[in-house]
Amino acid sequence: QDLVDFSPVYRCFHIYSVLPEKTYEELLPEERRKQAGLVLQPPSNMHETLSGYRKYFNQIVGFFVIEDHILHTSQGLVDRAYIDELWDMALSKTIAALRTHSSYCSDPDLVLDLKNLIVLFADTLQAYGFPVTQLFDLLLEIQDQYRETLLKKWAGAFRNILDLDNYSPISVADEEQYEKLVGQFPFHDAELEKQPFPRKFPFSELVPRVYNQIKEFIYACLKFSEDLHLSSTEVDDMIRKSTNLLLTRTLSSCFQNAIRKKNIGLTELVQIIINTTHLERSCRFLEEFITNITNVLPETVHTTKLYGTATFKDGRHAAEEEIYTNLNQKIDQFLQLADYDWMAVEAPPKASDYLVDLIAFLRSTFAVFTHLPGKVAQTACMSACKHLSTSLMQQLLEAEVRQLSLGALQQFSLDVAECEQFARSGPVPGFQGDTLLLAFIDLRQVGLCGQSWSTRPGDPVLLSAMILSIAFKSVATVSQCSVWLSFAKDRRQRWVICLSTRAGDPGRDALSCGGSTTWWQKTPAGLLPLASVYPGGLGEAFTSRCVCEKGVGGLVFHAHTHPRLPHKGSLP
Repeated sequence: QDLVDFSPVYRCFHIYSVLPEKTYEELLPEERRKQAGLVLQPPSNMHETLSGYRKYFNQIVGFFVIEDHILHTSQGLVDRAYIDELWDMALSKTIAALRTHSSYCSDPDLVLDLKNLIVLFADTLQAYGFPVTQLFDLLLEIQDQYRETLLKKWAGAFRNILDLDNYSPISVADEEQYEKLVGQFPFHDAELEKQPFPRKFPFSELVPRVYNQIKEFIYACLKFSEDLHLSSTEVDDMIRKSTNLLLTRTLSSCFQNAIRKKNIGLTELVQIIINTTHLERSCRFLEEFITNITNVLPETVHTTKLYGTATFKDGRHAAEEEIYTNLNQKIDQFLQLADYDWMAVEAPPKASDYLVDLIAFLRSTFAVFTHLPGKVAQTACMSACKHLSTSLMQQLLEAEVRQLSLGALQQFSLDVAECEQFARSGPVPGFQGDTLLLAFIDLRQVGLCGQSWSTRPGDPVLLSAMILSIAFKSVATVSQCSVWLSFAKDRRQRWVICLSTRAGDPGRDALSCGGSTTWWQKTPAGLLPLASVYPGGLGEAFTSRCVCEKGVGGLVFHAHTHPRLPHKGSLP
């Protein structure tokens, strides 16, 4: 160990004390201030290595240890006021230099080493009587930076886990593997324990790996709090806040990015939902883990709660929405294969091939929804059925489809029946009665257009403007429609249209002709219910006569005239 020789200082002090020159007490502080300026100047690359910081701290400590020694071994050469002034200046410059250089550091290990070095630096100078409170305040700032570097590091770890995961349930071959896994991740299932090996867990490798990474992050946060003279409550609060940031910002973002990948499939999305469900359940064990480390009970008034539940719920909901979107896109791909002959004379004896393949795809897809929460599987199934129903209806309503033959409607009815059979088969459990069938109720009304009169009920049916539009397309295919054409040409007539399942003699009044059936009138805005054209209604006085009717596939069109009705257009 090198020893500092102070004899030159004392010799100069003695010589200057007998000379009539400027006193040594004035000269020494001036020179030492200049030397301090050089000592406090950090090297430009100090932030790159720990040795750069260590050299910087050693210079400062050496300088002030000498000052302290001179203060206590000389009589009047320096005083406490001088030392305090010099230390205040040095402390402000040191803190500014550390704040600047530490901000360049992106390695959490180097930041942690720097923290330990600053603690050693502060404790050493404090032992010589120098105040170091500002250095510990600086450490709290560096703690925030340390947390940010940790979050970036763990973001990479989480991305790596998500990228390498096979999104398949974990299978264990024997008891040793089983015990090892349940030791890594808190999971207990009595039914699984009864099963013979190999046993299959519901979650993939991602779950225990993410769980253990969260625990490693907590340990890393704890390391920084050591030797900072913090209370247990302060340490607990720091760890919980940092862990919340890891969950709500870093891990949540990684899950969101994984879910939005272009090449992710339904199987992966289903497994993500299962994984996030089990990670959400594990949050209470993370709470216990932190409590065991800090010895601060979670019931303490100011204890911060973990937000993991909300994080994993958000990830799960995003995956659910992606499943619904993905399913709809798959359905659209199958529908692109549809090739209906809208003028077919006769319908094939079975449902369309593309639809049979689509139904088979949906069955196999919903079969992998076994471990999903019930409502998720039901919502996905109902969403897919509604999208299929809407898309099929849209095929009929396309502007390019100007005419519909009875054979085309019968083919469409077979496809509707195939959809209904799928709904009745219970592709996912939990639906009550025929709830899933409701998704195809509009399609069934269209299917009725293709049935023969003998199979139709005698009561009138209420049909929407959409169904009426389809029915008019079918009217256009009837070869003998001279009555309609001649009626349309008479622009002096004032008329309304009734679509009913009742056949009868021309000449009936409007009320008895349609019964409870919806009445329609052609207007510049399109076909509108009569109540929309005349909000006041025509009441009992509406006794116009049915001048013609035309039956198409069991539907009966009645054209009525009445002098009180203004002319609104012509028949289609």
